[in-house]
Amino acid sequence: MAPGCPANPDLSAFARVVEPFRVMDILARAQAAERAGRDIIHLEVGEPDFPTPPPVIAAGRAALAAGDTRYTPAHGTRTLREAISNDYQRRHGAEVDPDRIVITAGASAAILLALAAGVNPGEQVLLPDPGYACNRQFVAARGAIPVGLPVQAEHGFQPTPESIAGAWGAGTRAVLLGSPANPTGTCLSHERLAAIVEVVRERGGLVIMDEIYAQIVFDRPELSAAAGFADVVVINSFSKYFAMTGWRLGWMVVPEHWVDPVRRLAQNLFVAPSTMAQTAALEAFAPETEALLQTQVRELRGRRDVLLEALPGLGLEVQARPEGAFYIYADCTAHGTDSEALCARILDEAGVALTPGTDFSPTRGRDYLRIAYTQSETRLREAAERLRAAL
Repeated sequence: MAPGCPANPDLSAFARVVEPFRVMDILARAQAAERAGRDIIHLEVGEPDFPTPPPVIAAGRAALAAGDTRYTPAHGTRTLREAISNDYQRRHGAEVDPDRIVITAGASAAILLALAAGVNPGEQVLLPDPGYACNRQFVAARGAIPVGLPVQAEHGFQPTPESIAGAWGAGTRAVLLGSPANPTGTCLSHERLAAIVEVVRERGGLVIMDEIYAQIVFDRPELSAAAGFADVVVINSFSKYFAMTGWRLGWMVVPEHWVDPVRRLAQNLFVAPSTMAQTAALEAFAPETEALLQTQVRELRGRRDVLLEALPGLGLEVQARPEGAFYIYADCTAHGTDSEALCARILDEAGVALTPGTDFSPTRGRDYLRIAYTQSETRLREAAERLRAAL
């Protein structure tokens, strides 16, 4: 090496082996096809097609105009934490002290904070399989060990107390749940959650509950884990229900004895969440905004029903009825046992972008694909016709 030439530092072991988030590869291919002039129906990315509600946008503009752009406390403004606390009371009848609420840069930051606060390197974290792809990477980035917990269609693709007890080992520290779940859209009942929490308490472990889709439930009200389980870490976000993905704002509810340590972690790891986004998010709880959002939930339910009617005739079996979020997880083995190849073929031949199940399950993902119903009913029916022709 010539004198003065910089060395090329080696990558970490984690960086060398981290899996791709396959849905983003599909999105990139779909966007390239659009640039070439093709009409693509996007059913791959978990992002609502609804715009951010107008009152939120107006509040964000006003915050910028007022120069509301300086740091807030690392755990967020008191005003927003009180607004979230009031929403838990209104929506769930839950008394949540605003001091236990920590505002974060999206739900991803909240999960990372929860793992940093509650899990040591080398300890194991149980993750439902199938489950959100990035959770495995969050755990591994912490230096902990992600352990897949197979969940079955007959149980709604959700863990049971028995399955968690059977999988819990000497090195297990936590279980990370989701309700409604990504990619299945299924919910974990409050009764089953209570039994799971008891199993984990007996073992001195930690329950982390991802509730970022909890306000998007169709058939029955979803009761937050914050109602009744003060030792469960609850994660939520403004991204999905409030249609604020790009604002990068989430929150977590932590046990009382976690408050100061999590604030210190946030100070060091993230400094503070977006000031402008926090100010704008106050309008997310306004009655006008809530009425609009509930209309959108009803629209999502109609979209789900369109696909539930169409998919069986396309050889795509829905083994567990989705109860919320905006996803359907479908068995695609009638068309082979390689969902990645199938999604690539469907994109090429039908102009419909879907996500292979391998993003969500290292063990059985090749048998499944995920459909995000983030398009209008008209476009969903068109997608079904394109799939019919291709399959």
